[in-house]
Amino acid sequence: MRFTPVPSLGRLLVIAAVIARVATALTIDINDEQSIKDAASKTAYGSMTWYSGNDTGGIPGAFPEKWWEGSALFMSLLLYWHYTGDDTYNPQVSQGMQWQAGNGDYMPANYSSYLGNDDQVFWGLAAMTAAEIQFPDVDGGFSWLSLAQGVFNTQIARWDPTNCGGGLRWQIFPYQAGYAMKNSISNGGLFQLAARLARYTNNDTYADWAEKVWDWSASSPLLNNKTWNVADSTDIANGCKTQGNNQWSYNYGAYLTGAAYMYNHTEKSNWKDAVDGLLGVTLDKFFPKKYGSNIMSETLCEPAEACNDNEILFKGLVTGWLAFIALLIPSTYDQILPKLQGSAQAAAQSCSGLTNNTCGVRWYESKWDGWVGMEEQIIATDVLSSSLLSKGVAPVTSTTGGTSKSDPNAGGSDASSKQGQPKPITTGDKAGAGILTVVFIGLWGGMIAWLFIGN
Repeated sequence: MRFTPVPSLGRLLVIAAVIARVATALTIDINDEQSIKDAASKTAYGSMTWYSGNDTGGIPGAFPEKWWEGSALFMSLLLYWHYTGDDTYNPQVSQGMQWQAGNGDYMPANYSSYLGNDDQVFWGLAAMTAAEIQFPDVDGGFSWLSLAQGVFNTQIARWDPTNCGGGLRWQIFPYQAGYAMKNSISNGGLFQLAARLARYTNNDTYADWAEKVWDWSASSPLLNNKTWNVADSTDIANGCKTQGNNQWSYNYGAYLTGAAYMYNHTEKSNWKDAVDGLLGVTLDKFFPKKYGSNIMSETLCEPAEACNDNEILFKGLVTGWLAFIALLIPSTYDQILPKLQGSAQAAAQSCSGLTNNTCGVRWYESKWDGWVGMEEQIIATDVLSSSLLSKGVAPVTSTTGGTSKSDPNAGGSDASSKQGQPKPITTGDKAGAGILTVVFIGLWGGMIAWLFIGN
């Protein structure tokens, strides 16, 4: 994934807090479903104020420089619709997810020249989510299930047995930094996608691949199936003997969720052992005792206020996955629900910025921390929506209500699955961010001048 720094401009919006009147946080009663829905409607609206894909001249689903984040936005809005029933944003979700579909595999020509396997798989997981929550297929478009299958097909074509005995590389093309690495989120993402496809379709091909990715990961430094440590990356140059052991919540969440789907699908005890092991570490590590044990924190970057846009999104993804795990494996429900509820309450309290319910990153502060961005709104929507989960309503399959159409051969003919050279990204795709930066500098300068002149 990519993070394009905006020279601390977003963070400098803290100055606006000096000027702005104090806003009321989103107060929720965790036992009042409507109060949670009302709060989620505000955070979802806030996330969409950053989206221009449905504006005149806009490109649906496009986020120049950080294309993968479109999948995070749409995934949060899918969960929002699923748990609240509010279909306000469904047309934009359908349009954006179709527009960026490429040849049915989420390798669109304008972005695919710089994508990683992790970037692509998140769009596949968004499409899989749409199929599992019965989000309507688009007439004349790709079915959600076929898009997930297309991503799966192009990714297994990149499986690399010649280096380290298997695994996906982080990046797709040799000219990309990170091509010489294999990492947890790329492999864990493929594992999760394969497991979800196996459960939805009851097709052994997907289950076999899920086993294959899991076994390779457990044989590498990425996944320790004794201690349940999940490392971030390993290096091909040294034969994948060492690990980059940064601890990120979404690495744990990717493998944990895939294991939960495999256990639900197979009822094999080894998958339940994996769920119990990974869940225990995840809840202990990312719901720290010093914050009361029920508020999620991206512990590697939040205390130092060092999270980039990618890293802000991680815990939002994980809270959505945890809700699905609780529904897939009822024995985990009582462990997970208090974590989601505590995090939802804290996240709501963080949404008190700039007089318009702007949300923060560090939920454990239970107030706005001065951070501003689409990512902050997305993760608040994720956790608020996911705290509405109900017992017994698991993601559907093709035999329990799923209607999305299958295409097992989807995406397989896309040349980019192996050695293709897609069209480069255009300068037009990069222009928007530069323009917004210039506008913001002028705006911020004006605020500072007003502050000093006013005094």
